[in-house]
Amino acid sequence: MKSVKTFVVVAALSLTSFGSFAQSISATGSSLDAAESAIAAKAQEAGANYKITSALANNRVYMTAELTK
Repeated sequence: MKSVKTFVVVAALSLTSFGSFAQSISATGSSLDAAESAIAAKAQEAGANYKITSALANNRVYMTAELTK
């Protein structure tokens, strides 16, 4: 039972530490390339890497990404 509690505490702390470094950003553009360029510029300005998490294309493209350092 003690090992289960320890595992739960370690798992919770590891998820908290990873979540504290991530930041979500969004951008719009007329194309996927334009929206991604805006995301890349914001990431470079923050000195971080990015991972695109979603993109919605209708008349304009709406894209979200997660910045990680």
